[in-house]
Amino acid sequence: MKNTIKNLGIIALVAFVTFSFSTIGGTKKAIKTDKSKVVWKGYKVTGSHEGTITIESGSLTFDGEKLIGGEFVIDMTTINATDLEGEYKGKLDGHLKSDDFFGVKAHPKASLVFTKVKASGKNAYEVTGDLTIKGKTNSATFSISVYGSKATATLKVDRTKYDVRYGSTSFFDGLKDKAIYDEFDLVVDLEF
Repeated sequence: MKNTIKNLGIIALVAFVTFSFSTIGGTKKAIKTDKSKVVWKGYKVTGSHEGTITIESGSLTFDGEKLIGGEFVIDMTTINATDLEGEYKGKLDGHLKSDDFFGVKAHPKASLVFTKVKASGKNAYEVTGDLTIKGKTNSATFSISVYGSKATATLKVDRTKYDVRYGSTSFFDGLKDKAIYDEFDLVVDLEF
């Protein structure tokens, strides 16, 4: 009887440890947020701006070496420009956080949840996921490459789908050289 209880305890412990580090159909690998980076780049008629934004948490899910899923939470309060300094940087950072753009007081988090992952080559995948910005969710498709414990991805995002309308010729006429293009890029370097 004692051996049976002892064996059940060991089985329960092994099961707990196993399920803590794996999901049904795969193993989750947490993103090292301090070693991962997201760079944004926005374009306007007269040039462009770029900056960074912080990943709050995230993971990639693997079946062996094959990527099968992923999910991320982005801290929108960290959005900032890296191509400006001083007063102009402060103005752009504040404007990006305002309701004209990402409204971070009301929407401090954005998220991405993979819904479909398809191998497109060696270490390369085409991913479709649900991207949520400002409380609005739309499907996004992008490529991701995985090498060892690192991954890189580039996403092109149409900001108008997330109610980010400021300076958009899709909503405002007569902007001329004040126009800001609807699409912006996210370049993501992950370490897990």
